[in-house]
Amino acid sequence: MNDQLGRAKELFTTYNGSAFQMFRNGCIEEYKQYNIPKQLETDWFEEMVARYTKELSIRDWNAINRLVSIAANYPNDKILKNVLSFASRNVMSSDSIVKLMYAEGIIEIINKIKPQLSHDSRIEAYKTAFLILDDIIKKPLVIDTGHELENYNMKDKKSLNERAKRSIEKIESDLN
Repeated sequence: MNDQLGRAKELFTTYNGSAFQMFRNGCIEEYKQYNIPKQLETDWFEEMVARYTKELSIRDWNAINRLVSIAANYPNDKILKNVLSFASRNVMSSDSIVKLMYAEGIIEIINKIKPQLSHDSRIEAYKTAFLILDDIIKKPLVIDTGHELENYNMKDKKSLNERAKRSIEKIESDLN
């Protein structure tokens, strides 16, 4: 890959394909000068989706956050399918904070890719998020080492439950 193409890809992936974020950080003009074809950008999006899907973890949710960001710029239902697949296999056995982060991430992805989703797919995705949120509310607070409530603007089980209830309300609002 030549230097210019490499630099363009670096900019593109650093900002998850967001022209707005590149503009905000003063590098959109540099990116535009490379005249990257849309198909190549699509290929880069696909690479990022594959990379962050592999990095999904219950220990660190940087990957889910990156996928949420990518969904804003590349609304593709594959992102949601990948997250749902991971969540259904791993999240229910994780701590309360991880459950909340994944449920909120699923809801955000749904909202970002809604035009690409069939009604049935949206219902199934919301069902997964609801089951995770309901589990948070019904079960005792479980927090793994390094996951502190204060880091997520919560102070106790009650505040965690309130946040989970707000997410459930978002689901219900979208379905009505």
